[in-house]
Order: sequence, then structure tokens, then C-alpha cells
Amino acid sequence: MRMSPPALPRRVAAEFIGTTALVAVVVGSGIRADSLSQDIGVRLIANAAASALGLGLLIALIGPLSGAHFNPVVTLSEWWSRRPERGGREALAYIAAQLAGAVAGALLAEAMFGRAPGAWATEPRSAPHLLLGEAVATAGLVLVVQGLRHIGRPGLAPVAVAGYIGAAIWFTSSGSFANPAATLGRSFSDSFTGIAPASVPAFAAAQLLGMLLGMVLAGVLYGTHRTAGEPNGAEARRTG
Repeated sequence: MRMSPPALPRRVAAEFIGTTALVAVVVGSGIRADSLSQDIGVRLIANAAASALGLGLLIALIGPLSGAHFNPVVTLSEWWSRRPERGGREALAYIAAQLAGAVAGALLAEAMFGRAPGAWATEPRSAPHLLLGEAVATAGLVLVVQGLRHIGRPGLAPVAVAGYIGAAIWFTSSGSFANPAATLGRSFSDSFTGIAPASVPAFAAAQLLGMLLGMVLAGVLYGTHRTAGEPNGAEARRTG
């Protein structure tokens, strides 16, 4: 017998707390890496490792509560896949919590390291090759999320999603933000992981394009029907 998922306010709170923690990990590890080494490779290794480990742990802990989306593209892709049984109210509430949580996480990371919270990032990330990399990164994330759902293996999300994000930080030119909420949050940190506010809209557009591509690829590979053994509840579903 399946247990009913928690009430929507608790799930929204879980998304806010989880997204706050995730962005604090990403931004905080970037600030720490900045202070430890000027070698870009060392900083990237440190940031990728911390981000992947933190993401995997958060998915494992919060997945049973809200699905552990922490990411508007994950929420939108999941809503679209399950739209006959899920209204848009939940998706909108999740996205609002994710956006607020991402900003809170960046400000928290800045404060933890004794930096004045609220300084805008100055790193421009609007070159076409970076936007292509971001679209590829997001498409891969959505394909992983949808693939786990279609094969009925959502329990693999903490390892699979964290592993993918850790790898994508290295193999994509953009560093795999793959998350519009985290992108917004990272604009509040002038550090290794920051992105200038002027670059945020283009990055978000590339991420939404990547989401559509990932859903198309999932449809080609797995079809459009859910597997018979797939859980209905708020299983561990993922972000970046």
C-alpha cells in the first residue's frame, strides 16, 4: 500500500530548504576553492566534487518528501509528463520556492565566508558556445530524470543525477548550471561560480531549450507512456 505524499505546503517547504542548501553548497564550495588555489583545475575539481556529493545527499534526504526537484526545468518536465494527474498549482509553487531558495542559498554562502551578501556577480557567460554547452547539460539532466522514471528506477536518482552533474561540470563548456533557479542565485555571488545578471536570461533560455530537447530524447528512447511498475508518490527525483 502506497503512502500519500505530504501536503503541498510541506513539499514546497522541502523544495525551498533543499534548493537553499544546494546553492549554498555550490556557491560556498566555489568561494572556498577561490581562497585555496588560483589553479582553475583545482578549483573546478573541488567545486564539482562538493556539488555532486551535496546534490546526491539532498536528493536522498528530501526526495521522499517533495521529489527533490530543486530545479524549475525538472519541475516543468515532470509536470508535463504527469499533467493529467497534476495541476499547475503545484508546479508554480515549486518553482517559486526554488527561485527564493536559490537566492537565499547564495546569500547564505556569501555570509558564511564573511563576504557582504548581495554583491552582483561580474563574470559574463553569454558566448554562444557557453549557451550551447548549457543546453546540452540541461538536456542530459532531463534525460536522466525522465529515463529513471520510465525504467521504474527512481531510487537510483541520488547516485545517477549527482554523478551526471559532477561529470557535466567537466564535459560542458558552461560548467553545467542546468538549473534556472541556481543560475539566478549564482548571480548574487561574485565568485568562481557566479554569473553576471545580464547573462542570466540567455542562460535560462538555453536551459529551457535543453529541457525540451531532453524530453524529446526521452520520448524517442522510452516512448510517452509510464512503466507499469513506476511509483506514483513523491519519489527521489532530482536536479542540478
